[in-house]
Amino acid sequence: MKKWIKAFRLRTLPLALSCIVAGSALSDLSEISWIVFSLAITTTLFLQVLSNLANDYGDFVKGTDNEDRIGPARALQSGEISESAMKKAIILCSVLALLSGITLLGTSFDWKFNQSFLILFVLGVVGIAAAIKYTVGKFALAYHALGDVFVFLFFGLVGVLGANYIQSQTVEWSNCFIAITIGFWSVGVLNMNNMRDHVNDKAQNKNTVVVLMGFQKAKFYQSFLILGGLLSAVYYLLFVSASLYPVALIVAIPLISHLRRVWLCKDEKELNKELKAVSLSTFVFSILLLLF
Repeated sequence: MKKWIKAFRLRTLPLALSCIVAGSALSDLSEISWIVFSLAITTTLFLQVLSNLANDYGDFVKGTDNEDRIGPARALQSGEISESAMKKAIILCSVLALLSGITLLGTSFDWKFNQSFLILFVLGVVGIAAAIKYTVGKFALAYHALGDVFVFLFFGLVGVLGANYIQSQTVEWSNCFIAITIGFWSVGVLNMNNMRDHVNDKAQNKNTVVVLMGFQKAKFYQSFLILGGLLSAVYYLLFVSASLYPVALIVAIPLISHLRRVWLCKDEKELNKELKAVSLSTFVFSILLLLF
């Protein structure tokens, strides 16, 4: 089990859960269905694990996971898991994510197959397909600079607003500011990953946004993502829920410190710890929204 737990990449799960926690926090706490919340968490975990396994498989098959890659060794790259076993695990996770998602929607809508149910179901199926197509196949999203768009949509807009909708059955457009915040910071984590591995990615024709714009310009991009997320959060907290203003200030400190380290960085290996810094800051922000 140790090799599979390692392949699941548990360190990525807090970021994936941030959109569910933040989206639920936008609902009235007294009206939150904790059964729906638990099912949303479960579905998101399956989707994230699916994405991690598919990413492991796709990058290995394309030769991107090699000895020149800076990040931790992947399961297929290290030989701990076979290709056939990984394929079976991807199929299993896809089925579990689908079943969990259907149960989530059924519970949320009292098993009434209305328009909202169908729309969210289609989005869920698209999410499963995108998680696989992120690195798998001829037109893999991550290899055509579309990974950032995928992360922003599904970790930000769809994740946060969807989690809010299944709780309240309504969507307040002001909640888009929190969705933008979570989306920007999630892309920020991806950008750190891509900045760390940009040399090897370029050599393997993995055209991430960082490969296209270059390492130095990617620092400006990271600043835009982090500061843009902070401004969006501050706008929401000041003009929509002023009592939560201190929440933004708490996460601003580690995020600004993170940007300082990024700008001073000259060795890509130093960026490994920056993925965790942004990921945990995003998760803490979502937890504070839920608590306060």
